[in-house]
Amino acid sequence: MVDLHPAVAVLAPLLGTWTGSGTGEYPTIATFGYSETVTFGHIGKPFLTYTQRTAAVDDGRPLHAETGYIRVPGPGRVEWLLAHPTGIVEILEGTCDIGADGSVSMELSSTIARSASAKEVTALTRSIAVSGDRLSYTVQMAAVGQPLQHHLAAVLRKEQP
Repeated sequence: MVDLHPAVAVLAPLLGTWTGSGTGEYPTIATFGYSETVTFGHIGKPFLTYTQRTAAVDDGRPLHAETGYIRVPGPGRVEWLLAHPTGIVEILEGTCDIGADGSVSMELSSTIARSASAKEVTALTRSIAVSGDRLSYTVQMAAVGQPLQHHLAAVLRKEQP
C-alpha cells in the first residue's frame, strides 16, 4: 500500500470502512430509517477517496449513494467534492478541527450544481464528528421550496480490518 500523502495526514482517522444506521426526515416525505456504509481511502495523492451507500431498514432497497474526494487546502480547512446519481454535485467547504485525542470535527456548507432533470436542492450543510471508532453526522437541506432544515442524522462505527 502507498503512504498517505502528507497534505491529508490529519484526516488519517477517517480511513477505513464505517457502517451504521440513521434516520431521515423532511416536510415533503415520510420519516425513514436507513443503514449506511461509508468508505474513506487513498492512493497516495493529496486527497482521500469517499464512497457512501444507504439502504432502507424496512426492506433493504437501495436509497442513496454518493462518491467523491476530500482535500485539505490549508490548516483548519477541508473541501469535499461529491457527485450524487440524482444529478446533484456538491462542493462542500468548511472547517476541520483536529483534537489532541485525534478526534475530527468538520462544519461544511455546499455550493450546489444540478442537472436539468435533478430535483431542486438549493442548500446543504453537513456537521461531521469522528472520535475513535465512532463517526456521527447531521445533514441540513433546503429543497423543493423548503428552507434549510434538518434532514439526516446517523452514527457509524469503524469496521475492524
